[in-house]
Amino acid sequence: MNLTSQLTSLRNQSRDLPVIQRAELACQLAKQLEKAGEYEAAYEALGEFWPERTQSPNVEGLDESTKAELLLRTGALAGWLGGADQSEGSQETAKDLITKSIEIFEKLKEARRVAEARGELALCYWREGSYDEARITLANALNLLDSHDSELKAILLIRAGIVETDSRRLNEGLRLYNEAAPLVDQSENDALKGSFHMAFALLFRRLAVAEGRSEFFDQALIENAAASFYHEKAGNIRYLARVENNLGYLYFTIGQYKDAHEHLDRARKL
Repeated sequence: MNLTSQLTSLRNQSRDLPVIQRAELACQLAKQLEKAGEYEAAYEALGEFWPERTQSPNVEGLDESTKAELLLRTGALAGWLGGADQSEGSQETAKDLITKSIEIFEKLKEARRVAEARGELALCYWREGSYDEARITLANALNLLDSHDSELKAILLIRAGIVETDSRRLNEGLRLYNEAAPLVDQSENDALKGSFHMAFALLFRRLAVAEGRSEFFDQALIENAAASFYHEKAGNIRYLARVENNLGYLYFTIGQYKDAHEHLDRARKL
């Protein structure tokens, strides 16, 4: 189903429903679209409740659980949209909305949802370059999980690995990705698998440059190929383009300029 059909279906399903159910459906679709990198479409899905990106959503008539979910979805999406277009103040808006969702989830004693929301909050800190805050927030989120939350744990570990990679703590990043790997392997979430392999590829590229070891370049190529495969399965064109961009830079780094141009051209086309 294409984006237009999904949004039309949402409107048709929601037309005669109570406000809480309309909000729940909107959040579900927005989350699916966000995973596919379709941030503007996700924003449109939430349009009834969040008409203005710089403002808080309308939570009138919602119960506490649905209110928290709407705040989390709008906050996460504000962060992704702001990261995509580099809009000023977007991460502060996102952090404010997500923090409000955390406060409600904590009152409801929903530890898993608190962990999920903290994972989104950590991304906001990471986008700002506040790596210490991101690291602490992710550690707190991981401490809330039990042994059954393998997929969310994998997501949080990948984000922690990204933070360490960007902090140039490459060995710590490698440790976190190795811890996440078996959890990713047992998941059927293609978006998760694609994100894992894309992040792992970036780590190997940086290890190759830092240590001058060709086997790390080879491993980066393997991880990028896996990332492309899973992002294509997930329908995430935005991340497919990002992988091609990363491959272009990788080939540039090792002096294979023709291959670099081919991947960068492909990234632009995507």
